[in-house]
Amino acid sequence: MQEADFDETLDMRTGKIRIHTPEDFEGMRKAGRLAAECLDMLAPHVKPGVATAHLDDLAREFMLDNGAVPATVGYRGYRHASCISINHVICHGIPSDKALKEGDILNIDVTPLVDGWHGDSSRMYFAGEPKVKARRLVETTYECLMLGVAAVKPGATLRDIGFAIQRHAEAQGFSVVRDFCGHGVGRVFHDAPNVVHYGEYRDRITGVHRAPDTRLEAGMFFTIEPMINDGKPDVKPLKDGWTAVSRDKSLSAQFEHSVGVTETGVEIFTHRRKVSISRLKPDGDAAAKTAVNHAHGHRDYRLRERFMRAGPEGVQDYELLEPSPFSGHSAAGRAARQGAYRDIRRIWQRRSPRPSSASLRSKAFPENVARELKIVQAAGHQAGRRRAS
Repeated sequence: MQEADFDETLDMRTGKIRIHTPEDFEGMRKAGRLAAECLDMLAPHVKPGVATAHLDDLAREFMLDNGAVPATVGYRGYRHASCISINHVICHGIPSDKALKEGDILNIDVTPLVDGWHGDSSRMYFAGEPKVKARRLVETTYECLMLGVAAVKPGATLRDIGFAIQRHAEAQGFSVVRDFCGHGVGRVFHDAPNVVHYGEYRDRITGVHRAPDTRLEAGMFFTIEPMINDGKPDVKPLKDGWTAVSRDKSLSAQFEHSVGVTETGVEIFTHRRKVSISRLKPDGDAAAKTAVNHAHGHRDYRLRERFMRAGPEGVQDYELLEPSPFSGHSAAGRAARQGAYRDIRRIWQRRSPRPSSASLRSKAFPENVARELKIVQAAGHQAGRRRAS
């Protein structure tokens, strides 16, 4: 019998950064899409009084029903389909019978294994109405994620990703957790390279620490998952061997995407499906509001309300976020894309510290990244225009 042509190192961590093929991209798209759909499904179930174990059961059932396996079950003895980290828990929170309370913020991290590919992603959710400080932390963390994603392109380095995240977090008065990092992903759950979320920091004892300057190449797959604390970045591991909390018990937030480096930039595998913004009016139905009750969706609804108060000009700008203008090859679609890129250029030009001129070129922003950056920075955009007028 002829032996099967099988690379035994394919599903093992070798310490080397793998360069993937176009066929591999398709495998990651399927896994990433299911991860995003799983997190979407959980949104309406996150509310005060719900136990995190129930959310974990829902995630497990969803993955199994869709032909996937929760990659975390059995991983180094872990027994759950997700990690759920509440308030000051930085990461790897274990689901339990503990019920969510009004104002809690929580991160849910899932990794469905689809046809051998890992779709690793996490999002922040609100249980009820959070405090202003908690909301600001969550929004800043998401901005850090997308700024890190926007730094990904061939020829850039892992250090560029870390600097983009660190500068924004610290400019907002927050700190970046250094003890945990992103990682290579694909057929191997945690692979090379390690993707730290800082560019450089100084420790009083060990001196200066710099992120690796590993150059990015098309075909690399990895996660970007910044953990941002409201207080100091120090971490305290708990006795269960998994849970990590902020040492000063300050709030912590995290978002995660699995991405691939393309020939022209970056592809987000775990990008969430789009919700029609036209349905999210202040007097809209309760189902539409509930469907987006997480950190991506709550921003859609809340900014929509803010722009409604700002007048027709604000609403018109926000409608650029609708998926329809960005699809197809119509003249209207091209104009919408160009307009969005110009807006992003103006937003970045007002940011501090100022990015390089290369990062300001419109072609540096894939459509999905530009669209998400426009969402998370739209409020600042409006404020800048009001100041200018």
